[in-house]
Amino acid sequence: MTFLKRIAHLLGAAALMGGMATVAHAAQPTEWSLGLQEAATPVMEQIAEFHTLLMYIITGVTLLVLFLLLYVMFRFSEKRNPNPSTTSHNTLIEIIWTAVPVIILVIIAIPSFKLLYAADRNPDTEMTIKAIGKQWYWSYEYQDHGDFTFDAYMKAEDELEPGEPRLLATDNAVVVPVDTKIRLLVAGEDVIHSFAMPAFGLKLDAVPGRINETWFEATKTGTFYGQCSEICGTGHSYMPIMIKVVSKEEFNVWVEAAKEEFAAIKSDHSIQLAQLD
Repeated sequence: MTFLKRIAHLLGAAALMGGMATVAHAAQPTEWSLGLQEAATPVMEQIAEFHTLLMYIITGVTLLVLFLLLYVMFRFSEKRNPNPSTTSHNTLIEIIWTAVPVIILVIIAIPSFKLLYAADRNPDTEMTIKAIGKQWYWSYEYQDHGDFTFDAYMKAEDELEPGEPRLLATDNAVVVPVDTKIRLLVAGEDVIHSFAMPAFGLKLDAVPGRINETWFEATKTGTFYGQCSEICGTGHSYMPIMIKVVSKEEFNVWVEAAKEEFAAIKSDHSIQLAQLD
């Protein structure tokens, strides 16, 4: 009984830590956090639900195996079973240990396939953004709003504003409207990068010579952070992703300002190239 009480206390402590981790979820990594970041898109909500389902299944399987091991150790020890059975097959048990894993895999497969389909692409997107991974920063193209382009570099520590996380904030943020289905095109210019935004449930490789596609719909405003999750070279850990989700009205205002700001940068760059020629 003492052993079982200890197991119960450990499980209770684990559940308490899980509850505390849920409260600590945010749009960026936090110290001592457990679990997933708080979902900001419908796809990420489905991913979190699927993760919870898998945790229940894994916990149940683990406890069952633990119980069977303890039972076998107790029931069939040499002291209690001096004359072991010579039985080599048991049809019922063999059917059970074959059928039960198949049933578990089917239970996992059905929501898994639905989630893969939902996360792949959406034909009803309202705008398109292209993210290009480079060594070691990201470039973004707004193809439906004047086709302007800008680069996003990681901010140095002395450039951070209050509340901005180290190694995650960028000088230019990707700005998107809330409650809008956005098609995201991802490509790489030099090596393989990976566009990852945990709160959005996004993780897509940026491959040179190929355009990969996914989508997202942010359901809450705020600033969200991600990083390149492919080991792409010495600057791999210094190419973060920063997305600001704003209201549709604020987004329209930002677009008009961005057209002028980034068009001017592009014009200056073109002048410099012409002078070099």
